[in-house]
Amino acid sequence: MSQTVGGLILAATKALQRVGVASAGRDARALVAMSTSRRTDRLSLELNENVSDAEELILGNVLKDRLQRKPLSQIIGKRQFFEHEFQVTSDTLDPRPETECLVLAALAGPVKRMLDLGTGTGAVAISILAARPAASGMATDISIEALRVAAGNAEQTGTANRLDLIVSDWFEKVQGKFDLIVSNPPYISKEEMNTLAPELSFEPRLALTDEGDGLSAYRKILDNAMNYLTPGGRLLVEIGWQQGDLVSQLFKEAGLEKIEIQQDLDGRDRVVLGQSSNTY
Repeated sequence: MSQTVGGLILAATKALQRVGVASAGRDARALVAMSTSRRTDRLSLELNENVSDAEELILGNVLKDRLQRKPLSQIIGKRQFFEHEFQVTSDTLDPRPETECLVLAALAGPVKRMLDLGTGTGAVAISILAARPAASGMATDISIEALRVAAGNAEQTGTANRLDLIVSDWFEKVQGKFDLIVSNPPYISKEEMNTLAPELSFEPRLALTDEGDGLSAYRKILDNAMNYLTPGGRLLVEIGWQQGDLVSQLFKEAGLEKIEIQQDLDGRDRVVLGQSSNTY
């Protein structure tokens, strides 16, 4: 007897629950939609429809990857972030919902020329530029492979003509001044890495940890940021939830003003922001 869409979702959900996937139901629906070429938002209307043996075989293969805790976004090749869908590969971090706080904080002020350090998929830079059609920007990454992904995402969102992508170790190859600098740097300490979800082992380690105390990227950024900010320009960084006070102190030592810590929707410290002097 042929399997139904609903039957596949139920079986996949139970399998994912057995290995501890917290989002088992959501992930099962996404994998079934992908395997049967259906839209996720229409699955509830198609639960009793039969699926082919070929579609069931495809689901078995992709489900095997998810059971091994490969991130869902890498399996389906994309992730919804802010107002767009972004291509995701094993060469990039998976854009996470909490990082949208960084975009919202950036868009709370003026943006003419922006810089995104360590751009990965380009999700942050592209989201900002897409919301500010008159703005332009530059995005850097040390990974050529990540920049290829970012370039594809920029093309897909219609922002490619306003975004320069360059291979650079932080500010190494950057030229010019910016009224906005943003970054979601590697902020997980080496000590913390072994405590994290298994999915993170599939993401580029270089983008997750500095192999130290989790603060070295902030030190590098703040050692140079004032040289690249326009008078009154803003610097915004995403942080780990316990790093607010430490990163704020680094902002202060670098000479930034109007320093704030902003929280995510769960009430955890998520973004530190500061502003350069208007008078230098």
